[in-house]
Amino acid sequence: MTTLPPDQAPAPAPHRHRDVAESFGADTERYDRTRPPYPEALIERIVAGSPGRDVLDIGCGTGIEARQFQAAGCRVLGVEPDARMAGFARRTGVEVEIATIEDWDPAGRTFDAAVAGTAWHWVDPVAGAAKAARVLRPAGRLAVFWHAFQLRAEVIDAFAAAYQRVAPDSPFNMRAVSRVARQGLDAYQPILDKSAAGIEEAGGFTAPEQWRFEWERTYTRDEWLDQMPTQGTLTGLPSDQVAEVLNEVGAAVDALGGAFTMPYATVAVTATRTPTGASG
Repeated sequence: MTTLPPDQAPAPAPHRHRDVAESFGADTERYDRTRPPYPEALIERIVAGSPGRDVLDIGCGTGIEARQFQAAGCRVLGVEPDARMAGFARRTGVEVEIATIEDWDPAGRTFDAAVAGTAWHWVDPVAGAAKAARVLRPAGRLAVFWHAFQLRAEVIDAFAAAYQRVAPDSPFNMRAVSRVARQGLDAYQPILDKSAAGIEEAGGFTAPEQWRFEWERTYTRDEWLDQMPTQGTLTGLPSDQVAEVLNEVGAAVDALGGAFTMPYATVAVTATRTPTGASG
C-alpha cells in the first residue's frame, strides 16, 4: 500500500519526506510477507517491451518485484537507500547497492529496463528519470508502478477515528489519507501525472503512457491487520498506539463478517529511451 504525505495535494512531492520514506525498514519481514506482489501480466509486458533482460530495480525494498523479474529470467540489480530493506533483499538472492537513485553511481553499467515498484513517489521525478535515461540502453524501458486500491468505507472510518485520537499531532492529514483510500485510482492520478511530467522534462524518452491491470484480493481480519503496520501512517507510531488503531480496525472488519474483498488497479507510467538518450 502506498501512503503519500498528503499536504502537497494536488501535486504532492513525497520524495522530500525522507523520514517517512526510510521508515518502512522497521519490520522488513512483515513488509515482505504482507505487501502484495505485482500482476504477472505487468512483469511480462515490461520484459517483452524491453530490448534485453538486465533490470535496474529502483527503490527495490525487500525485493518483492525484483524476485518476480528474476523468476521471469531477468538479471536484476536493486538500488535501495534503506540498509535494512537492502539486507533483507540480499538474503533472498537479490543483488542490491545502498543509495538513493539520485546519488547512485552506475559506474558505466547500462540496463534494458529500469523499474520502480511502489517507490517512485520517493524519488525526485525529474532527477530520477534523468538518471534512468543515462543508464538505459537504446529502446530500454522505464516503468514505474503502484497498487491503487479502494478500501471499504467502514474500515477507513474506523482507522481515521482511531488514528486521530491516538496521534492528533501526526503530520498525516487523516482527511486526505481517507480520501486516497476511498477514491482508489483517482486519488493516484496526480502522482501518475507528476511521474509522466518528470519523464518528459528529463528528456531522452518517448511520450509516457499508462498501463492498468485490475484485480482483487480478499483479506481476512488477521491478514489486513498484519499488513497495516507497514503503512507510512503507522510506521512512526509507538507500538501501543499502533495496537489501539489495529483493535478498532479489527472490530470494523469483524462487523463486515471477518473479511472483505478489496479491488486493486496496478498502474504503471512507462516510456522507452530514445536512441539519443539524455545527457543527465
